[in-house]
Amino acid sequence: MASRSPATAKKTSAKRPAKPVPLVSLPPVEVTINDDAAGQRIDKALTMLLEAEIPALSRARLQALVVQGQVTIGGKVLKDASGKARLGDTYRLVVPPPEPALPEAQDIELDILFEDKDLLVINKPVGMVVHPAPGNRDQTLVNALLAHCGKSLSGIGGVARPGIVHRLDKDTSGLMVVAKNDLAHQALTEQFADRSLSRTYQAIVWGQPVPLVGSIDMPIGRDAKDRVKMAVTSKGKHALTHYKVLEGFSDIASLVECKLSTGRTHQIRVHLAYLKCPVVGDKAYGLGRNRAGDVAKMLKQFPRQALHAAQLHFIHPRTEKPMKFAAPLPKDMQGLLKILRRI
Repeated sequence: MASRSPATAKKTSAKRPAKPVPLVSLPPVEVTINDDAAGQRIDKALTMLLEAEIPALSRARLQALVVQGQVTIGGKVLKDASGKARLGDTYRLVVPPPEPALPEAQDIELDILFEDKDLLVINKPVGMVVHPAPGNRDQTLVNALLAHCGKSLSGIGGVARPGIVHRLDKDTSGLMVVAKNDLAHQALTEQFADRSLSRTYQAIVWGQPVPLVGSIDMPIGRDAKDRVKMAVTSKGKHALTHYKVLEGFSDIASLVECKLSTGRTHQIRVHLAYLKCPVVGDKAYGLGRNRAGDVAKMLKQFPRQALHAAQLHFIHPRTEKPMKFAAPLPKDMQGLLKILRRI
């Protein structure tokens, strides 16, 4: 198994080009449900009513705006666009500026464990967003990759996500593989689909899962009450996570290893929360609010979800050789474990 060392890892950066002219957002738009739109799904009704005013507003784009909290009714954020539109209801939409056709190449340091003409494996730091999105238009991994790899990434996976075949949350650290050409992108995507690409994570969680070794086979979909979040739901897609407890700290916390058999959004975080053992520091899926004492207070102060992509196994797209990489826990998680072990 390969791991980061002076011989295999390197820090790299590239020159930053001039910034493009910023794109302008549309002013807020208000639309009232009329007789023709009443009774239809809200997303369909709003798209139809705004067709003349915002021709580029597709139904999928409107659904994304709902998830981002950009659509309100009566001053409250719309949570579900699948409900029925009611006659006379007025909705307010805020449409952010469009993304540039190609993200800007930026001088951002990368921790590279391996690189050749087809791909590179990086150890993503905490706080780095993978690709540009509203609220995070630059300083992302994609911006860094465009500077490091240049034109070889253009067009792979769509203009918003060049080279990206999988992603990690902003506050999750660890290993990612990035395609540098079409051959690598297609082969790695197929490995994700057939599960021959293996990912192993480590997480510090509240409590201790029971049993200590097991699998969580529960479907995951959008939370019906909060469309920004995911949840275990009968209407969701199949999701399977295998876990084992590596180290326990009384009944307050555990170090858990998780292996993914599927790749749903927030899968590990949602599944561990389902076991009543949410990831420490996870603001979306559980912060252990019912815990008391000095140790619990310390854990609640951890500033991000304690989740790290520790191992990555795949078959090289060109050589067909097995590739295995490991990245140690970041310093903040190592420090938290040291405190727990002393206690």
